[in-house]
Amino acid sequence: MHSYMMITGAAGGLGKAFAAECASRGWNLYLTDLAEDSLRPLATGMERLYGVEVRIRPCDLTDPAARAALWEDVARQGVCFHGLVNMAGIEHEGSFVERSVEELLGIVRLNVEAMVEMTRRIVQFRDPARRLLIINASSLAGYFAIPMKAVYAASKRFVLDFSKALHEELKPGGVTVMALCPAGLPTAPRCIRGIEAQGFVGRLMALNVGDVAAMTIEHALAGRAVYVPGIFSQFILMVGNLLPERVVAAVLNRRWRDRGQPVRHTLSIPVSSTSEVMTSK
Repeated sequence: MHSYMMITGAAGGLGKAFAAECASRGWNLYLTDLAEDSLRPLATGMERLYGVEVRIRPCDLTDPAARAALWEDVARQGVCFHGLVNMAGIEHEGSFVERSVEELLGIVRLNVEAMVEMTRRIVQFRDPARRLLIINASSLAGYFAIPMKAVYAASKRFVLDFSKALHEELKPGGVTVMALCPAGLPTAPRCIRGIEAQGFVGRLMALNVGDVAAMTIEHALAGRAVYVPGIFSQFILMVGNLLPERVVAAVLNRRWRDRGQPVRHTLSIPVSSTSEVMTSK
């Protein structure tokens, strides 16, 4: 039985880039996202271009029952894995009080709850003959307390700390866990609009998704625990870490409180989701 690299959020811009990068390395793929219609053309393309075996499984990862059904199917088919790329994510920008309870809980369910379960399950169903790579999508936002994105940024901080801790815990067993922490990525029209709204700095920090996928895999294979793509993003992170947290939060509050007319001076830290916005509808 072949082992597979599972990619969640596979139909998103970054998910597709990871699918292509993994397939180009000869790795069989197990792709999941909300809709089968978005997965099937991707699977066909990867099979034709790279000659790998591709399985697809639509799943709403915000739903515990749907996740359970996915893993029951995996167990029934006797599938095993040598990697997981957790790219599924959800983000709702705007004032905390303007967001519904369901929207806020949806962020936590997908960015935290589902990510934890998928990570635990992939270890359970790993290919014992191969090293296991786990890449979890965090964000540059995970390093900062960000008003107007409070739940999203906090969820990404969880992913960051969780991945770093597991990296050390599981490393002796041949498992590498890495957090990917990008800034703006042009993965969808919404993300592109957000990058453009940041002006010159946003465009400077935006990166090609194919390059990000390739370098992420390389860093994971090298055994790294965290990867922040882009020299300018790394510089912004360094500067932000030198300032008091309350100062950074105040600056970011000024920048994000008027999303239509962002402030264009002092510290700029554009951040965006690493995948397409997902909903459970």
